Amino acid sequence: MTARSTLRSRLFGIILSPKMLALRRRMADVTRRARRAPHTVSAFLELDDPYSYLLSSYLGELAGHYAIDLRVYLTEAMRGPFRPAEDLYREFALEDCRRVARELGIPFLDKGATPPVEHRRALIDTLLARAGTAGFAGDVHAALAAYWRGDAEAVSRRTRDAAPMPGAQALLDRHQALLRRLGHYDTATLHYGGEWYRGIDRLHYLVDRLDALGAACEPGLAPRIASVRQVMRTDLPVRPPTAARELPPVEMFYSLRSPYSWIALDRVAAIADAFGVPLHLRPVLPMAMRGLPVPRAKRLYIAHDAAREARRHGVPFGRIADPLGAGVERCMAVWQYAVREKRERDFLQSAGRAIWARGIDVATDDGLRAVTARAGLFWPEAKAALADDSWRAIAQANRDEMQEAGAWGVPTLRVGDWTTWGQDRDWLLARHLEERCDSGDGIMI
Repeated sequence: MTARSTLRSRLFGIILSPKMLALRRRMADVTRRARRAPHTVSAFLELDDPYSYLLSSYLGELAGHYAIDLRVYLTEAMRGPFRPAEDLYREFALEDCRRVARELGIPFLDKGATPPVEHRRALIDTLLARAGTAGFAGDVHAALAAYWRGDAEAVSRRTRDAAPMPGAQALLDRHQALLRRLGHYDTATLHYGGEWYRGIDRLHYLVDRLDALGAACEPGLAPRIASVRQVMRTDLPVRPPTAARELPPVEMFYSLRSPYSWIALDRVAAIADAFGVPLHLRPVLPMAMRGLPVPRAKRLYIAHDAAREARRHGVPFGRIADPLGAGVERCMAVWQYAVREKRERDFLQSAGRAIWARGIDVATDDGLRAVTARAGLFWPEAKAALADDSWRAIAQANRDEMQEAGAWGVPTLRVGDWTTWGQDRDWLLARHLEERCDSGDGIMI
């Protein structure tokens, strides 16, 4: 490992450490109090984004339970490299929100099969005409609810007398410029004190922070917001249900350069083991090695978000040695040897710890040797495997199959014809396996 890469790894460790996070939060609050400013939470929502609808469902309680200045901005997510597979993303978001809304008890497309897109522009104009007024957050939620319930009649009523707003696009552009200036690129996001919280999956981080600052108006947790955390809890059987013997394997499409793949690995493995279902690990090349650039704003958010998710799940993380290029290719080659030895899980766990927590450069022989040793692999055999590039065809086949299943990124999880994406959906995986068993045996904990 070069002196430069060692320094970079240590710098990552400092920047992503809990101490640095606590320092940034203290500085943000000192600045806020010095300015005598309220706790200002900015919400960026998009009409066409179902995740914005789900998040908006909890903003009323957030503003009521905490002494905050909630500012809602109607905007649009960044496209292009920020969403490299827009069509697949939209299809997945629709199904994912349908599943999550059902678990949370939020009505979703219950009055129509699709949103009434013919009223889209008029609805945006109607909302923007009231931007910044009291009750705007409620207006946005009501509009999103009508739109994402597929309630064409309700949307039509809201827009019946609406006139085209001449400055609507300019106002949207200003909101989007604010989103970018504050350092993000996506909607269904909350910003508070220099940190970002995306969707209902990260709402609990904001709530915990506000609680720690004493911003709650009354003791105790906000009930509906607390219920989100309860719903997303992963329950596992204490013994594999008999019916699980008939289930297909859990497939996990994995990238060595994805921190979320690393953070999810042990949890997905624990779910598969608890149900007695085989886990098939299917590596793919990182997006950056598939010609899909990752913009800086997205990389920064992912790094900080992955760090807090790793801490929450007790996964070692922080001292990073980016494996992009040779590091990934060498690990993919050794992967084939690990599969033959039935140690593929051990190898990915060892490689993940090296890359994301120990700052070990797997592009070097010394680094890769340390990884293989921890995985119980024989170094001469691993070194010989580096000459075999058959992994390229396997990686391509895995990528093709992942995309055919409707996903584009990692970690993607699949059981038969059921697919989900993201390390946040381990609880849905467990719920799906439980439903597939549905035999009543096996005790859930």
